[in-house]
Amino acid sequence: MLNVGRLSEGVVLDHIKAGKSMTIYHDLKLDKLDCCVAIIKNAKSDKMGRKDIIKVECPIDTLNLDILGFIDHNITVNIIKDGEIVEKKELSLPKEIRNVIRCKNPRCITSIEQELDHVFILADPEKEVYRCKYCEEKYRGNRNK
Repeated sequence: MLNVGRLSEGVVLDHIKAGKSMTIYHDLKLDKLDCCVAIIKNAKSDKMGRKDIIKVECPIDTLNLDILGFIDHNITVNIIKDGEIVEKKELSLPKEIRNVIRCKNPRCITSIEQELDHVFILADPEKEVYRCKYCEEKYRGNRNK
């Protein structure tokens, strides 16, 4: 039995689709933070069969929840204080995402202006469709599948 210690203060990302924890680790730039991070891959789950869990010993405002909502808005975000869950945050699809995905349109201004942010706007929440702010190119590919 694997035993990962309790957090006294931090965030637990639960119900991550099995195998997605490293993508989240990199997209949230957890490697750049000076804090303790524990990644549990392929944990048994009654609800999901298998799941990943990430425990981060840092304040919640350190993490970009919009990126997390884009990756998979079904992830559970538990806020821990004094070793107890004090809040569960609901994720939703962000209205706008910045510098998470890149526009694939070779004629888009972001292909020419390298320092320009890659901004995508949520065009269709039901189908989870994002479009480039500059050229309206549709984002193809679902990150959470």
